[in-house]
Amino acid sequence: MFLKRSIRINFLIQLIFASMSLIFIFSSFLYLYIENSIYDEKREELQQYAKNIANNQSLFNADSETTDALLGIEVEVIHIKRVNQDIDLYESTKNKQTYLTLIYPFNFEELSYLKITKKVTSTKMLLNKILRYIFIINIVGFILVIIYAIALSKMLISPIRTISLRLSNMNEHLMRPIKVEELPQEFEQLGSTINHLISRIQNFVKYQKELFIGTAHELKTPLAVIKLKNQVTLIKKRTPEEYIEALKITNKTIDEMNIIVSDILNIGRQEGAQLEKPVEVDVISLLREKANDFNLLAKNEGKTLRMHFEPNAFMATLQTSLLNQIVQNFLQNALKFTPKNKAVTLRSSQSEFGLLIEVIDEGCGIDESVDLFAPFTRQGNKSGVGLGLFLAKSAADALGAKIRVKNRTDGIDGTISSLEINSKLSCLLPKS
Repeated sequence: MFLKRSIRINFLIQLIFASMSLIFIFSSFLYLYIENSIYDEKREELQQYAKNIANNQSLFNADSETTDALLGIEVEVIHIKRVNQDIDLYESTKNKQTYLTLIYPFNFEELSYLKITKKVTSTKMLLNKILRYIFIINIVGFILVIIYAIALSKMLISPIRTISLRLSNMNEHLMRPIKVEELPQEFEQLGSTINHLISRIQNFVKYQKELFIGTAHELKTPLAVIKLKNQVTLIKKRTPEEYIEALKITNKTIDEMNIIVSDILNIGRQEGAQLEKPVEVDVISLLREKANDFNLLAKNEGKTLRMHFEPNAFMATLQTSLLNQIVQNFLQNALKFTPKNKAVTLRSSQSEFGLLIEVIDEGCGIDESVDLFAPFTRQGNKSGVGLGLFLAKSAADALGAKIRVKNRTDGIDGTISSLEINSKLSCLLPKS
């Protein structure tokens, strides 16, 4: 029923120990209170007898006492060599009988004291019986506490068992979100987190299926082209120039296939990068380095790369390879679709979520009704496999960041590719 390092067994042990400690402490205080109350009553009773004797010189002259109350009382006068004004009370046992003795000052001049002894065997037996009853009640309470602790722990982990059973019966084809409203309030956040995880798994499975189908389709098309071109070439004899041209077309098609294979390999590398240990880096410094690298490429293509970074420094704990992959994809797409003599802007700023990184181009824009992050999705008439944004989205998910691509709204054609890094993993550095 219990496993090593089980939360339930730890809860049971702590609850039982705490409950038994409380029962023991309460029972001990209860018994001590009863015992002290009874002995205080007997002490007052014996003191009253002593006062009656000292004042009236006779025990039977006390108006408030009856004959039954005086049964079992022995009174004698004793002499002590030194003066002792304190009242002494002690308990003794003789022949299995219990006696309570009071030493009370009687005559200080004669150094005489009253020694009043009363048989309290029945009172002692009553206290022992009370102690046994309390002990029995403690045992019964201990058993009830164990039963209650087991029932309570079972009730508390019931939602966990329900969620575990629900998840154990799931596969990638039959995933259904957990009904959070049916869970106790304390487990709603856990249910929401699991639903979010299920959603991410569903998207991953969806993208994997699309990736496999798209890969097969993308590889099948150039293979068909190569085969058809070779068949046409082999129908009749041709000149060496025609054979060379056919081989060039075949090599070009093979290069396209190599690009597809390289992008697919990048997906595997990206999954490995997600397992890299995050390091603390200055994101602004990384952006500057990346901008400097692409600035030369932009100038070579007759384009301008503008840079504007705020704040001056921004520390974040993340996998740098994933961040580089996203920013590099943004800049590559922006330069690819931006015409000559136009500009691409790389900028950063603070947002409510954290640090906002944006790449703004002056290209043809996008169709926002299309899922650009799906594998093998292409826009425009430029060459490419369509895996770049798919890889960028996967990297952003691994970083816990937000990624988005949208059209510009400032009256200029083009797109804005943005990445927001979570501030929980980041901190702003003061300006030097």
